[in-house]
Amino acid sequence: MTLFGFHASHEQIHPSVLLAAVRRAEDAGFDAAMSSDHISPWSARQGQSAFAWSWLGAAMQATSLPFGVVNAPGQRYHPAIIAQAIGTLAAMYPGRFWAALGTGEASNEHITGGGWPRKDVRNARLRECVDVIRALLRGEEVSHDGLVTVDRARVWTLPEKPPPLVGAAVSVATARWCAEWADGLITINQPVEMLREIIHAYRDAGGRGRLHLQVHLCWDPDESTAEAIALDQWRSNVFPPPVCWDIDSAEVFDAVSEHVPLELVSRSVHISSDLGRHTARLAEYAALGFDEIALHHVGQEQDAFVDAFGAKVLPQLREAM
Repeated sequence: MTLFGFHASHEQIHPSVLLAAVRRAEDAGFDAAMSSDHISPWSARQGQSAFAWSWLGAAMQATSLPFGVVNAPGQRYHPAIIAQAIGTLAAMYPGRFWAALGTGEASNEHITGGGWPRKDVRNARLRECVDVIRALLRGEEVSHDGLVTVDRARVWTLPEKPPPLVGAAVSVATARWCAEWADGLITINQPVEMLREIIHAYRDAGGRGRLHLQVHLCWDPDESTAEAIALDQWRSNVFPPPVCWDIDSAEVFDAVSEHVPLELVSRSVHISSDLGRHTARLAEYAALGFDEIALHHVGQEQDAFVDAFGAKVLPQLREAM
């Protein structure tokens, strides 16, 4: 049965408020949670960007939900630090944590001052990081000289079983590449046929593990309010790769998205005041075979969304399955 989770968007919501929201989501019947991991929001209007790993420790203590995080090791984060962070959470909360690994965006990674590598270089760097992190989570001492450098690193606090390292992909080609190394796959909402191709590419290349989907949506009882929220909060997030990878600040995202119309936002965000429409769309995604679907309401106010989906949408989805 598909699990339906709450997505914690640190770029939009103060961490204390977000902690209350994820606790409310558990009480409302959400099955799981996942977290973003940014140093910069996508827009100055979003206005937040707390440190995800501090928050994850608090959130996992405050709830009994399984959690995942999407992380980009190799530039802003050294892979040994990420291995230590993963190892600590997995040791404290056995069986409740997974980490998705991707190549990142310039808006977060440029802060090191090391330049923003080409995508092929970023892929190669991530692949090195995966091997380093896996070895460290096995308890090995690691030295490595390549696109990342590691000198005699060891993670001393380890879980009994290393948690899944999930591949992040938004294209068929990347999904196929992730199958070489990942313990699962995560992608974002796209047309159903594209999602089907992504799943097939991953599985046909030997990809193992669970399939995760992050769904951007916007709901309010008033249709025009839902549309206004989505346009305000998510119009900076409509640009496909490589644009979204290469823009390096919230200010530039705001400048280039100033005149983005609602029609374009609605291609990335499911916007509706009708809970039945949201239910039908999520059921369609679940039917593709996703094991876990994280719901991201793109508004900054989460309580009404959590309560409505917990009371109406999630029970209908479970009944249908």
